[in-house]
Amino acid sequence: MRVLVLGSAAGGGFPQWNCNCPNCRGVREGSLKAAWRTQSSIAVSADSKDWVLINASPDILAQLKALPQLQPARTLRDSAITAIVLVDSQLDHTLGLGMLREGNRLQVYCTASVRTDLMTGNPLLRILESYCGVDWHEIKPANAGFEVRGIEHLQFAAVPVISKPPPYSPHREAPRDDDNIALMITDDRNGRSVLYAPGLAKVEGHISECMSRAACILVDGTFWSDDEMIRLGAGRKLAHEMGHLALSGERGMLSYLGRLPQARKVVIHINNTNPILDERSTQRRELESAGVEVAYDGMEIII
Repeated sequence: MRVLVLGSAAGGGFPQWNCNCPNCRGVREGSLKAAWRTQSSIAVSADSKDWVLINASPDILAQLKALPQLQPARTLRDSAITAIVLVDSQLDHTLGLGMLREGNRLQVYCTASVRTDLMTGNPLLRILESYCGVDWHEIKPANAGFEVRGIEHLQFAAVPVISKPPPYSPHREAPRDDDNIALMITDDRNGRSVLYAPGLAKVEGHISECMSRAACILVDGTFWSDDEMIRLGAGRKLAHEMGHLALSGERGMLSYLGRLPQARKVVIHINNTNPILDERSTQRRELESAGVEVAYDGMEIII
């Protein structure tokens, strides 16, 4: 299995268009050693020909232009993207669907709650019916797993995670079990799996069990500390209030990743304020000392 990181940043990208925090200002000026990043999305394939796009970020067109393996040019109008799987209905994971309107009918896999959000509060799926059209394939987290049509050898399983639906969701204040999922993707040829969880507020028992089985973990690295946004004056909410478990702290993400010496560990969905973006920072060194990598655009992982 091949995992291709299309975008590795949280919503807004890095640098964020209107942000002058030390990270964003430093990377613009060239005083910070850091790579520019687009908004979070990955693609997976068993044969490097047919790919499943997981989340469609607002930066999807730039990402496709940067990654020629997703444009094989076999016919006049062509794409290597066979289907799209959505882990939630957040803007930074769904707005890119509108950019794919010139193609054939989109094959979209998501839960019932995500589809409801995309038919009401953010009616992208209804809008797309006036363009390419959408075939919806329901993901049921309670089931053992699902396959994506046209993709051989890869088995997908939805893993419910604690996070929050977006502000425009009709049930924003009454979260459902299928609002947010992680994905366990397994190659049936070698039995090796990758766990993809770009939004994660808490590591519950079933998430910990998936982590222990995965050969590679691509997990939420949005914030370094729980009060990061407040301390910088960039926001008013703690990380966990926004549905993200911070990396540092006694019960932070790093404390869980440190228990998994056998897996390849990569953090993704990194907010522009996170000090790990600075490749010379003490936080970045701490992360690397723990055997944890920081995802970057164009990163390819072979499982």
